Amino acid sequence: MTIETAIAALKPLLGNRLSTADAVLALHGQNETYFPATPPDAVAFPENTGDVAEIVKICAAHACPIVAYGTGTSLEGHHLAIEGGISLDMSRMNAVLKVNAEDMDVVVQPGVTRKRLGEDLRATGLFFPVDPGADASLGGMAATRASGTTAVRYGTMKENVLALEVVMADGSIIRTGSRARKSSAGYDLTKLMIGSEGTLGIITELTLRLQGQPEGISAATCAFPGIDAAVNTVITTIQSGIPMARIELVDANMVRGFNIIDGTSLPETPHLFIEFHGSRTGVAEQAGQFGEIAAEFGGHGFKWTTKTETREALWKMRHNAYYAHKALAPRLRAMATDICVPISRLAEAINFSVEKSAELGLVSTIVGHVGDGNFHCALSFDPDNTDQFARVQGFMHQLAKLAIALGGTVTGEHGIGMGKIMYMQEEHGEALTTMRLIKRALDPQNILNPGKILPPSNH
Repeated sequence: MTIETAIAALKPLLGNRLSTADAVLALHGQNETYFPATPPDAVAFPENTGDVAEIVKICAAHACPIVAYGTGTSLEGHHLAIEGGISLDMSRMNAVLKVNAEDMDVVVQPGVTRKRLGEDLRATGLFFPVDPGADASLGGMAATRASGTTAVRYGTMKENVLALEVVMADGSIIRTGSRARKSSAGYDLTKLMIGSEGTLGIITELTLRLQGQPEGISAATCAFPGIDAAVNTVITTIQSGIPMARIELVDANMVRGFNIIDGTSLPETPHLFIEFHGSRTGVAEQAGQFGEIAAEFGGHGFKWTTKTETREALWKMRHNAYYAHKALAPRLRAMATDICVPISRLAEAINFSVEKSAELGLVSTIVGHVGDGNFHCALSFDPDNTDQFARVQGFMHQLAKLAIALGGTVTGEHGIGMGKIMYMQEEHGEALTTMRLIKRALDPQNILNPGKILPPSNH
């Protein structure tokens, strides 16, 4: 049994929903970072859970790898079929199945994107809070345990998925969790699947927790004399119990990029972008308290707003950080990484990033979800310049090692994919053995997204 025999067996089931066209394969072999293009052998387009189950059964019978594909926005090569096989494109499974407004939850298929769900919920007074920036599919967001700018208030995908429907490696279909807000019944298989990157099962339905639209929202930008001052403001704000919906740090280089692409005139020093949610009086009070704390650490140039269009422009600018980074070196490619450390060590990690990248002569920018100790560092490089590429990779390696040494993790939200496999042993130690046992039990043939998360075992 081979990949070729699997493709032949899938054709009668899928017809024109199975493609081996070069353009389709090429599209599904691309990625948004530095990994080489890796086209699959075929792309399947399921339309329901039954399709997924039958496709997986056929692939299992032929020992054919199968890799779920959402929108292709992941940054560690999660969706690349590096061992060949079938790319399972979930884009046609894109229905919002049921909005349970009274219970504040929604049931969706995995191909629904974040922005599409937001549009569907607009008239309900509810919203889904996880906002990674990219218009990713919700299935992909669950598979990579995505988070984003609002995680400091509302949590990551881990906290916002109530239940899942999952197709397992043998084609069986299971349901994990329920619409109840808590349970003590059995192993938490929902949490096991969230962040498993399609290596344990394929998500075909999600039940998501929703939030009510806040009555009042205020947002602001605030400049600081340095990284330490900005981070100390964040720490003091958290310790003071002031609830923040968003608090994002951008370094001076990132601000320079924003000024280039957005035509803004922000002072080119570190900034915090802040947002508060609550009642109108509540957010005004929180904003005032934050302003007092920031001023103690040299914060200045406050620009507060409650206007929807101004707030949306602010967060659109923040979400366009990749393009702002590119504006600093338009002819170069960009590579991004993320780490997460205890917030007390955040300034140390960010200062290392700024100083080390400058020492190596690299164009770098930093944006951080500093309320939870997570930040992203992007660097520019010429892929044909082997010395420069080696410097970028060396920097990434040092940053990952520093994160572990500071009691943190090599990735707060990008995931492992194939880009950070090399750090799994150091970060998890003997727990990696348990992870391998789970993988072997649930996917004994290793057909579900092989080559991701788990490094090769020598025993």
